[in-house]
Amino acid sequence: MTDFTYDVDADGVAIITWDAVGKSMNVLTREAFGLVEEYIDRALADDAVKGVVITSGKKDFAGGMDLNVLATIRDESGDDPAQGLFDFTMNGHRILRKLERAGMEPKTNKGGKPVACAITGTCAGIGTEIALACHHRVMTDNPKSKIGLPEIMLGIFPGGGGTIRYSRMVGAMAAAPVLLEGKMLDPKKAKGAQLIDAVDADPLEAARQWVLNAKPADIVKPWDAKGYKMPGGAPYHPAGFMTFVGASAMINGKTQGAFPAAKALLSAIYEGSLVDFDNALKIEARWFTHVLMNPSSSAMIRSLFINKQALEKGAVRPQDVEDQSVKKIGVLGAGMMGAGIALVSAQAGMEVILVDRDQEAADKGKAYSASYMDKGIKRGKATPEKKEALLERITATPDLEQLKGCDLIIEAVFEDPGVKAEMTKKVEAIIPEDCIFASNTSTLPITDLAEASVRPEQFIGIHFFSPVEKMFLVEIIKGEKTGDRAVAKALDYVRQIRKTPIVVNDARFFYCNRCIIPYINEGVRMIAEGVSPVLIDNAARQLGFPVGPIQLTDETSIDLGAKIARATKAALGDDYPESPSDEVLFFFEGLERKGRKSNAGFFDYDDKGKRVEYWKGVHDKYPLAEEQPDLIEVQERLMFSQVLEAVRALEEGVLEDIREGDVGAVLAWGFAPWSGGPLSWLDIIGTPYAAERCDQLTEQYGERFACPPLLREMAAKGQTFYGRFDPAKQSA
Repeated sequence: MTDFTYDVDADGVAIITWDAVGKSMNVLTREAFGLVEEYIDRALADDAVKGVVITSGKKDFAGGMDLNVLATIRDESGDDPAQGLFDFTMNGHRILRKLERAGMEPKTNKGGKPVACAITGTCAGIGTEIALACHHRVMTDNPKSKIGLPEIMLGIFPGGGGTIRYSRMVGAMAAAPVLLEGKMLDPKKAKGAQLIDAVDADPLEAARQWVLNAKPADIVKPWDAKGYKMPGGAPYHPAGFMTFVGASAMINGKTQGAFPAAKALLSAIYEGSLVDFDNALKIEARWFTHVLMNPSSSAMIRSLFINKQALEKGAVRPQDVEDQSVKKIGVLGAGMMGAGIALVSAQAGMEVILVDRDQEAADKGKAYSASYMDKGIKRGKATPEKKEALLERITATPDLEQLKGCDLIIEAVFEDPGVKAEMTKKVEAIIPEDCIFASNTSTLPITDLAEASVRPEQFIGIHFFSPVEKMFLVEIIKGEKTGDRAVAKALDYVRQIRKTPIVVNDARFFYCNRCIIPYINEGVRMIAEGVSPVLIDNAARQLGFPVGPIQLTDETSIDLGAKIARATKAALGDDYPESPSDEVLFFFEGLERKGRKSNAGFFDYDDKGKRVEYWKGVHDKYPLAEEQPDLIEVQERLMFSQVLEAVRALEEGVLEDIREGDVGAVLAWGFAPWSGGPLSWLDIIGTPYAAERCDQLTEQYGERFACPPLLREMAAKGQTFYGRFDPAKQSA
């Protein structure tokens, strides 16, 4: 069996059907691409064939290129991987150019055969690039279907001709949302954006009819016709000049220069628009190769595609435990977290019992889902019927007896061990004996909380991030006595709500907060040293972080940070490392400047809660230093404060799988996505340099930057983290 099949119907239309063997989604392999060329040649050589339709045998058209192919090409190319990647890319251009020209005479543009694409369901990456090379694109009318070029989200850009073709179709500015933001569009929006030409309930039949009725002029692409001019103007045109100036400013404004793929994409469009189409494809291939040779792209692909998918498919799930899908879930606490958990659970089709101290509080939690659906209705993302169905799945109540029959409980009550223990005992007396009990605590050790349970092997941590419905990651925490069924239950539940899980062992702050808190503390500590908060936050943003540590403190609330500091000091006693950051937080807390929630924190806010500027009053207490530190110095302090905790978590066994350390960091708090995560970043800069820099930072700033023994050992041996710990290599 092959991934593509070829058939000619009674009307003389060749149907090339993409149906990757043994896969739920079509992804393109090298072998399959060669078969596409073979079928194109066959159709063009057969006089009985009037035209071609490319379609899918699956509910979706394509998920893109098999990204493992790129790593294979690099490895096979020996001492010159760049040449291997460039040649591979140019061969793809050659095949799609053959499809696009479809047998036309070079000078007259006559004699070609029409090629249409019938797009079922989702179409992304190379699938969209194949479609763009066709002369006509028809997409299913299902509004859930999406089409786009999301490669930029993985640290690369559309390198199969999509960048040059689409920018030449609509112009650089109109192409920006699709190419530079990676937006996936529904059929209606895709037609407006010219990604497709038509929408039909039966795209295959509509594509066939177009092929049978196409005229010679219909199959000549604009850039192959005489007198072609780029929409919006080429760079040397007055309007085009302004377009590219604006595009450059937009890219640098959004990426802060931290993401190499975005700059390379714009360069390919700019340089490509100065030459003919075939040379433009060569330019695209060169920039694509340039990005692929950057270690950032390999790290992003590995973390955000390969490893993320592996975790979502159950890479760390106990294999000998039967399916643990959740049917009825109880959520204890209807505050912001509990309300969000109830919403995503109901969206996944579960029956939800949302419990709080009284009916009013429970109803308020349910109203969160109603408000969310109302916003969806306004944006055309939901309907009143869907809202009603979702709300019917949520029962808001103060009655714990309603929890009978639940197979999973998630406790999201006040962050106090006594309160949580009391609730655990009350609920376990009601729920079935085989029900799994989870706590959504963000800082309290699961092993300690499990002491209140009569079934500690069925007690686990399921840590959501706020807001629940928007955040992609869920951190699952195993206590000392947590059993495999509880782990499987948590993982299966996270799969149901379509989020990415990581599983870690119990320790104070678990994994994510263990790394986030030092990031925040290092930023706040710098304020005490007189470093400008503007410099601190911008240094972080130029590393690719969505927000700097000072802004993040305001967003998460300053009094929460102060509370965590006090609780940690009480728990650790003399072992607690005193920090100037605590003093700063306590100072702000005393002034009732608690952050965004109080409209006053490190920032000033207007009456509508919008940030205005950094609060200048902080410098009365902590004057600005006359000489500000170097940008790189600030950035390395922020980076090392986090990555060293990731190394310690791996060293101590909190992290059991290196993939979870990187995926978790990027998805939970936006750790420099271009790097692929903290452990990938250490591989990029090299463990010998990292260890040396630790020593320098320790001497200058203190023991918090002390090099962990594991990193010291790996530096001495010249090892990388993925060379030593990658599960994919260990199982190979």
